Amino acid sequence: MILDRIHKENDIKKISKGELQRLSGEIRQFLIEKVSENGGHLGSNLGVVELTIALHRQLTLPKDKIIFDVGHQAYIHKLLTGRREGFDTLRQFGGMSGFPKRGESDCDVFDTGHSSTSISVGLGLVKARDLKKEKYTVVSVIGDGALTGGLAYEGLNNASKLKTNFIIILNDNDMSISENVGGMSKYLQGIITAIGYQNFKIGMEEFLLKSMPKGDKVLGSLKKFKSSMKQLLVPGMLFEDMGITYLGPVDGHDINALEKTIKEAKNIKHTVIIHVCTKKGKGYAPAERHPARFHGTGPFDIKTGLPKNHSGKASYTDIFSTVMIKLAARNDNVMAITAAMPDGTGLKRYRNIYPERFADVGIAEGHAVTFAAGLAAGGMRPVVAIYSSFLQRAYDEILHDVCIGSLPVVFAIDRAGIVGADGETHQGVFDLSFLSSMPNMTVMAPKNKWELSDMMKFAITLDSPAAVRYPRATAYCGLEDHREEIELGKSEVIYDEGGIAIFAVGAMVETAEKTRGILKERGYAVTLVNARFVKPLDEDLIIKMAETCDLIVTMEENVLAGGYGEHVTEFASRSDLKAEILNIAIPDEFVPHGTHEILMEKLGLDPLSIAGRIINKLKIVSSDPLQSKAKASSDQNG
Repeated sequence: MILDRIHKENDIKKISKGELQRLSGEIRQFLIEKVSENGGHLGSNLGVVELTIALHRQLTLPKDKIIFDVGHQAYIHKLLTGRREGFDTLRQFGGMSGFPKRGESDCDVFDTGHSSTSISVGLGLVKARDLKKEKYTVVSVIGDGALTGGLAYEGLNNASKLKTNFIIILNDNDMSISENVGGMSKYLQGIITAIGYQNFKIGMEEFLLKSMPKGDKVLGSLKKFKSSMKQLLVPGMLFEDMGITYLGPVDGHDINALEKTIKEAKNIKHTVIIHVCTKKGKGYAPAERHPARFHGTGPFDIKTGLPKNHSGKASYTDIFSTVMIKLAARNDNVMAITAAMPDGTGLKRYRNIYPERFADVGIAEGHAVTFAAGLAAGGMRPVVAIYSSFLQRAYDEILHDVCIGSLPVVFAIDRAGIVGADGETHQGVFDLSFLSSMPNMTVMAPKNKWELSDMMKFAITLDSPAAVRYPRATAYCGLEDHREEIELGKSEVIYDEGGIAIFAVGAMVETAEKTRGILKERGYAVTLVNARFVKPLDEDLIIKMAETCDLIVTMEENVLAGGYGEHVTEFASRSDLKAEILNIAIPDEFVPHGTHEILMEKLGLDPLSIAGRIINKLKIVSSDPLQSKAKASSDQNG
């Protein structure tokens, strides 16, 4: 295999041009095999094989810098920089990340995971390079989907002023995760279809070089008028109008054309955009047919492309999908909004049934929220469905545009808590903290699938902002007999035994129930409370449990700082409650990639670890555990 000859960065330059096409096929086969075993981002990587090869052949790493926007398309980059063995542990705990990580290699310039950041990062590196009088090439690789994000335009605005080389590669595959939307997508499609301009340009170059003795000089003069020609033949020419040189469109699967264009771009003394057209999922038929499904996939069968070990059970996203359709059927004011994720958030079916009351705004979370605020001000009941990690990008819009006016916008926060294999940039562990700090905001989390449905129905009735957060998981079906009507700010007592009072938030109710089982086996009396509301707190119930129980334990899949547990502790202190409190939450650290189960164990959030922490706390609270009300029988103390 040609791939066997690549052991470190820049080895790709030793491969002859005649072998590159075969190498591209070997890389695709390698990726398909590895991702089919461990899961990962397949479609985006299959689409940039030739582009990455061309970049690595024209640049010298790690001296030159490549910033991959989002970073989920960096698998080939990792492969070409000597990390082939790492694919056996791709996205596993302690293994290789699915995103660029500076801690993995000097060739990874920036830790990325969210979209639309690469141009700004690239500008920073260019400025640092020039201030330090160093010489290297900086390339930002950004997808057309990421160009729907406002940060990308802010970067482009500054990039237009540069008087030094900076290369932006626009990877145009007509996709973000789902199909692209909006004016930029249509604009780029207009450039691609401007065949008249492309044919004119190519034909003129060939004619001059072949038929005139000094054709190269004439051609050089004509290139000075390139911008004017484009203005005549390609409508808009947005980039050139901004002062950014535009090269392309270039076939993103033609290595020779890519290398030639990159080489030309390196000599331009200002910002240059190379417009590269690729096919997401190229080389693997199931991924070409279903690019959204293979954007981020679990293990799958290579022959069929179908998922392995699919349980067939409904996820929380599935439950949300169903309830949204029901809500829209009952209320003509309900409208659903997502930021480039109709499939991931479960709104695809809703969109098909209620297309007029659905909006996909592209990768623009801030706009999605303020757009929803306008809808609410106009009398609608908007539901904004966004992953927890991505909702962080709209913090100011939630606070300023929704909460100050106390507008009835519902936030359906998917992928809340530990998400798993995508690592630090995707763990949804901050939403309870930043949302509960906002005045006028109601924050809820369901314990099971029925409560998610009930909470969505309740949230849509409120005349103020509300957030419902739920995990990326199979919807919990336990505790089906406990379905009390939801009342604002009121928790649900599932078991009332005195002793230890566990207040669990959302998905942690299932963990709390298992923890309770362990403690009961060891002789402890345990009260289990489904918190339901992170804000407002059920202060009356906290007071009651402080008076009747030995220990209050809070459990949440969120960071400790600013979370539910700290709110309970602060209230108890402010109210001078004589209560011992133990907060179980994620510590003040970023959570790496790994399976949900392994990460929960490492964080001490699994039932056995939590039970041990509770028992240790009780031993500290009482010098004589036999006198504790939390003990049902001392001889069973484990």
